[in-house]
Amino acid sequence: MIRSHFMEENKYTKNIAVIFAGGTGRRMCVASKPKQFLELSGKPVIIYTLELFDNHPLIDGIVVACLEDWIPYLEKQMRKFEINKVARVVAGGDTSQESIYNALSAAVEVYGLDCNVLIHDGVRPLITAQTISDNIETVKAKGNCITCVPATETVVVNRADSRPYIPSRPDTIMARAPQSFRLVEILSLHERARAEGRHDFIDCCSMMSHYGHEIHTIMGPMENIKITTPTDFFIFRAMVEVHENQQIFGF
Repeated sequence: MIRSHFMEENKYTKNIAVIFAGGTGRRMCVASKPKQFLELSGKPVIIYTLELFDNHPLIDGIVVACLEDWIPYLEKQMRKFEINKVARVVAGGDTSQESIYNALSAAVEVYGLDCNVLIHDGVRPLITAQTISDNIETVKAKGNCITCVPATETVVVNRADSRPYIPSRPDTIMARAPQSFRLVEILSLHERARAEGRHDFIDCCSMMSHYGHEIHTIMGPMENIKITTPTDFFIFRAMVEVHENQQIFGF
């Protein structure tokens, strides 16, 4: 029994990142480029994100889902900034759920089913190498891992059958990304959702919870924001400047 558990635990030795960047960024109010291709210091947001996974020693490969018309531009930028671990870029879908499914399907074709997969937004460029490491450690030990941050404001849950519910703030955490899974399990759930005509899952942890799976969490950095609005982009710019100053001046 001990040997069987050891073999099962060590079956999932590859760690793959799936980066989805299929959105058009309507809330950014920018007509010229989707939000993932907005530039800071001459580098697109998605390249900042890809570099984190490309440079991490425990990430074995990357698959990206991208707006189809922007795939040639992304490939050009990846060559320019020497992103080497991306094995395939596939067209995204009409929803993030569809984009993730397309990328997961491509990941299976390239790497097989026996992988851990870290699913991440292309417009979340402020995670840390430690967050990636923590995801890998937890998904290997427990089968899934959702990166979270503490709730900094009161959350109100609307319920149709009763008055709104307000959970205790210390007991409330906010799901972000990466969200990490066994590739075989999360792909199976995506296929089940598609067979049932469900295309409205906001993210993969919501899907996994809906189908009765226990969810495991880690706490990530508060600055792990999703760049959705102009304000988010200004925060991103400020954080990059802080990191650059730390490297230059040592504080």
